[in-house]
Amino acid sequence: MNQVVLSPAQKALQINLDSNLYGTFAEIGAGQEVVRHFFRAGGASGTVAKAMSAYDKDFSDAIYGKETDGRYVCESRLKKIIAHEYGLITERIERNKHPEKRFFSFANNVATINFSKSNDGHGWMGIRFQLNSNSQPNDVIIHFLLHELETKQQQISTGILGVNLLYACMFHHNNPKEIIKQLFDNLNSGQIQIDMIKMNGPDFVHIDNRLLSLYLVKEKMIDAVIFGPDGYNLQPSEILYKKNILAIRGSFRPVTKVNIDMIKNGYNKFILENKVVKEDLQVLFEITLSNLSSEGEIDEQDFLDRADILCSIGQTVLISNYQRYYKLLDYFSKFTNKRMGVILGVPNLKQIFEEKYYRHLDGGILEAFGKMFNRDLKIYLYPFLNTEKGSIVNSNNIEIHPRLKALYQHLIFNKRIIDINYNKEILNIYSHEVLKMIKESTSGWEKLVPAYVDNIIKEKKLFKYKSEKF
Repeated sequence: MNQVVLSPAQKALQINLDSNLYGTFAEIGAGQEVVRHFFRAGGASGTVAKAMSAYDKDFSDAIYGKETDGRYVCESRLKKIIAHEYGLITERIERNKHPEKRFFSFANNVATINFSKSNDGHGWMGIRFQLNSNSQPNDVIIHFLLHELETKQQQISTGILGVNLLYACMFHHNNPKEIIKQLFDNLNSGQIQIDMIKMNGPDFVHIDNRLLSLYLVKEKMIDAVIFGPDGYNLQPSEILYKKNILAIRGSFRPVTKVNIDMIKNGYNKFILENKVVKEDLQVLFEITLSNLSSEGEIDEQDFLDRADILCSIGQTVLISNYQRYYKLLDYFSKFTNKRMGVILGVPNLKQIFEEKYYRHLDGGILEAFGKMFNRDLKIYLYPFLNTEKGSIVNSNNIEIHPRLKALYQHLIFNKRIIDINYNKEILNIYSHEVLKMIKESTSGWEKLVPAYVDNIIKEKKLFKYKSEKF
């Protein structure tokens, strides 16, 4: 049986009728769109302690302080608003008079589309809330993209999203996936997409925010998400805006010496490019959703095992729904027009030149390549060991279909595809074989992974590792 989806008015009324919920609303940039639902629903006097909008920048700075980078629609600003307003309600509402009240502070700061439609609407939204009157509060913060083409439409969608967030946190806090799912009640991805979510606090200590990132992509709420070495979810534009980007795609199940050799040699080649600024370079290890589900349903623990290793060696991870590289580059191009690099092995490059993957495009493979190489893109090719012939396959002897040979040679001539250095002694290492050795407790796998990775796998018992063979 399908679950009944409540309207924003029904959700707002249910919150208003809960006599123990009491909090503040601070909304900047898109009007008082969220709190308006609570005023219209009736009974708001028992729920809304204060509603405000410090719309003027000077007023906002005077209340919440200035941002060092001068921005207003950003995560740090949202956190300041939430902390300030939550502090006020706990300070001004006497607890001895209201012993059962559960306080909350809701806030958003939003930039809707402008009159000339030259910007993309987006916003930050969050809530600090108690589950019990005597408990420490929790925080849930999201970043969202607004896709509708009129300001009024974006304001309406923001209002619905805010009601959904507040309702989900109050009534579905025991199920973080349900919180995410309910954010899209009465909305769709054509109106709003959520590309970052964080849940922190005493009642969320068991939550791994990386799984929340995975869930956003899995449920098609966004096509790509990023989390950093510390495991915290990142808002993509915060780290990719006007950056050089170097990406490597793989299963990383587990990370092997080959993966590290690829990224090291690709990186060393990339930073020598004239248009690459080392200080403005973001390296990404990408895992696709299709890779995560290659054996059927996505195994969340398997995903976390991969993530644990990548985070432990200081890498930033991109989870995407982009099976085709041209879509990945479309994604990067939303944030930067700087030179980009992709590190590929020979098998992956051969796949790119297979026409069957582009039959859904009117222009076929030429349209896909136009999408890829109309950007400032370099492909860094890592060789492949042909064990049957005992030979190294690189850009000079890779097998490309004769019909596409001219296109391939054009890219080689223009240095769009570049061979990188490699360690010949490790070319016979394959992730799937290492994984099998780990699972079967076969000795010797430790020599096939980077330094310290073997310790991490053993200590955390990743990939079903067992200390001895039974």
